[in-house]
Amino acid sequence: MSTEFTGERVVPGLVDVDLWNEHISRYTFAARLARRKRVLDVGCGAGYGTAELAQTAREAMGIDVSGEAVEYAREHYGRANVKYEVGSATEMPFADASFDLVVAFEVIEHLENWPKLLTEARRVLAPGGQLVVSTPNKLYYAESREESGPNPFHTHEFEIEEFRAALGEVFPHVSMFLENHADSLVFQPEAGASGAEVKMEGRVGTAADSHFFLAVCANEMQTGAPAYLYVPSSANVLREREQHIQRLKAELATKDGWLGKEQAAHQELLRLHDGTVEELKAANGWAQTVNANLKLAHARIEELQEEIEKQQRLGREAVAGYEGEIARIEEERGAAIAWGQAKEEEWSGALAAVRNEYAACSQRAEAAEALMEERTVWAQGLDREIAALREQLAAVGASKWMRLGRRFGVGPTV
Repeated sequence: MSTEFTGERVVPGLVDVDLWNEHISRYTFAARLARRKRVLDVGCGAGYGTAELAQTAREAMGIDVSGEAVEYAREHYGRANVKYEVGSATEMPFADASFDLVVAFEVIEHLENWPKLLTEARRVLAPGGQLVVSTPNKLYYAESREESGPNPFHTHEFEIEEFRAALGEVFPHVSMFLENHADSLVFQPEAGASGAEVKMEGRVGTAADSHFFLAVCANEMQTGAPAYLYVPSSANVLREREQHIQRLKAELATKDGWLGKEQAAHQELLRLHDGTVEELKAANGWAQTVNANLKLAHARIEELQEEIEKQQRLGREAVAGYEGEIARIEEERGAAIAWGQAKEEEWSGALAAVRNEYAACSQRAEAAEALMEERTVWAQGLDREIAALREQLAAVGASKWMRLGRRFGVGPTV
């Protein structure tokens, strides 16, 4: 089973050597206190530290809230005297006084209810037991992460006085240690060393600029607090730095290659951008021309609408005039017909009266007949005038302006 490296959980082989040394050195520090003891590793992660403690401990237990981490630890760091279980740092699944040593490295800063870690550790410790706990220095950590920002996995970070006071509220005896990287010169027998002597020239850093704080806490008096120097197996610092520089140069060359490709791609994007800008300019010019033409078309449509309305008004006036004239002619024609009918009746009555006078009145009868013919001709002329007016009205209805008015749904119905 594999586990993902997020930058917070240390997985052997997947982290920078300095980060690895920071973590494993804490366990070698605590292993000196674990001889023949029952040990609990709180927040055991991948299990490498629990296995380190088990080398000197009577038995070791590792707990972690991550089931994935526990499975990884069982698979990769199983030992005869080691067990791994899923468990919380603030609700430890153990009876009182179950362990002689509890370690909690880089755990307390991840907890919302961090004081519960301390009281739970005190509860599961047997008389004479010790808690070894570490955390990053808030001041140094904030400075080192200035560019990347606060660690999203941390909920509470400590300065040394706050850390000391928090531990002192639970444990009456607290020995504080500062954990730092330090340059040193090592004189090692070629055949291998069975022990080591260490000479320290003064203090290595101060609490304010220390990388990490580590404390050994107990309910009973503790004797001695010697300095501890961890020399990793790959401790030729100059050689490591040279190799690191070579790796950085290789990475820089790779990144330069990426940068060259990115720059070429950037230039291509600029070219495409310039082409797009020109196309947009042309499209904007075309759009402006279209807008101008549309404005002219709208103006022409308005002119045509005004002209149509004018012609429709004139047409309505002409129709009204024609209708009045037709009515007048019809009225005159009716009067003429009525007059003719009256005359006919009058002449029919008079005919009987003047039969005896026929000869004498023949001229008068011929005159009357002539007058009748004249009136008839006049009436026929009125009929032709009415027909002519109807033709004019039909011509108006068939005009292009009347047709255009009907198309737009305006104007009178003729």
